Amino acid sequence: MKDFQGKPKQYGGDYIQARIHSPLLKAGATGRVVDDQNGFYKVFFTLLWPGDVRVSVSLVHPSEGIQVLQRLREERPDRVFFKSLFRSGSTSETTVCNVCLPGELPVCNFTDLFTGEPWFCYKPRKLSCASRINHAKGGYQKDLLTPSESLFFQTDVNIKVPVLPSGPDSVTVEPLGFTESANLDRSQGPDIFPLGYYYQDEWRPRTHWIRHFNKTADISKCLQGKVVHLFGDSTIRQWFEYLTTFVPDLVEFNLGSPKNVGPFLSVDLKHNFCCHGPPIRFTTVFSSELRYIANELNGIVGGRNTVIAITIWSHFSTFPVEVYIRRLRNIRRSIIQLLDRSPKTLVVIRTANVQELGPEVSLFNSDWYSFQLDTVMRKMFSGIAVFFVDAWEMSLAHYLPHNLHPQDIIVKNQIDAFLSFVCPSET
Repeated sequence: MKDFQGKPKQYGGDYIQARIHSPLLKAGATGRVVDDQNGFYKVFFTLLWPGDVRVSVSLVHPSEGIQVLQRLREERPDRVFFKSLFRSGSTSETTVCNVCLPGELPVCNFTDLFTGEPWFCYKPRKLSCASRINHAKGGYQKDLLTPSESLFFQTDVNIKVPVLPSGPDSVTVEPLGFTESANLDRSQGPDIFPLGYYYQDEWRPRTHWIRHFNKTADISKCLQGKVVHLFGDSTIRQWFEYLTTFVPDLVEFNLGSPKNVGPFLSVDLKHNFCCHGPPIRFTTVFSSELRYIANELNGIVGGRNTVIAITIWSHFSTFPVEVYIRRLRNIRRSIIQLLDRSPKTLVVIRTANVQELGPEVSLFNSDWYSFQLDTVMRKMFSGIAVFFVDAWEMSLAHYLPHNLHPQDIIVKNQIDAFLSFVCPSET
């Protein structure tokens, strides 16, 4: 790797993403990057299908940019700010809110009594704290970088730029040994990488079998009689939207909820989506609708016909990781309690995913931030009886452009993976 002046680097710390792919086969898989800490990197791939296989490597951020992102995460957790409206009669005031606020002004303490999750708003001058009406994203702070720091965040220069090969960038994989059964053998062990791959635009996990739900009748049959709860952010709201669009028997009830917030309800089966509690960068939502996932889980009876899917990551990228760890600990505790009282309950965790990055987005939602949170998420929920839908690999391995909200074919594969845990067999 070379530095900004084109000189070979003697140190590591760059954030690199890699994948192999065969465009004609619509096949792809991620690679494992190893940082030698001396300016050199190794990338390991597993060849999982025969044919012409190409290698693509991208520099997401140089190490100098990573240092800036680390500084912002620790020193500027206020770079996304929130607000609440307080109202009593004809009097209304709006104040700034966040996980923590500078202490020179009086604050309203909205820390959750059950989970201990902190949330504060500056106290209105004329109104009581009890008069809070709603929660909303306030905006993004500007001028976060020095002129020299801004050089490390330039489109087509050092944000998700391809690392050009010095030699051939493809290899021909011979079909010897690639039978249909061998190609689908389920690998075992904790160090399997990658965890799956695409072939003909279908995701194939390497650790378990997957069903592909290509007919609405198959989805309806799978979910018949199930109570499905979806908790989290807009990336899992995509599941709700996909199911209600793809399955005509799934009738969505209009509860008058904001599109990106919920709660949403659909029947023939009961099917819920509810956003997680603050911090959440949604448009205006009533304070009464701010629900913490841990508390919601504590209110679920559970059982063999109860299915729960959770994702929570994107809205925590601007905070020190300790804030995220505290939230996941509360959720983990509630999952364990739920499984203790109802062991047959199915709990699925949707991981983070990669997204399109530019100079501004990188400062708030960089893939580097998301990767840190994704790593914490997997560790936090390991060792308990939950299943993972690997949205990270499924978004990174695919040929479509990266997007915070992946396109339909990727969401379809996520749904296939999810429903394969709900209905592992056709009977």
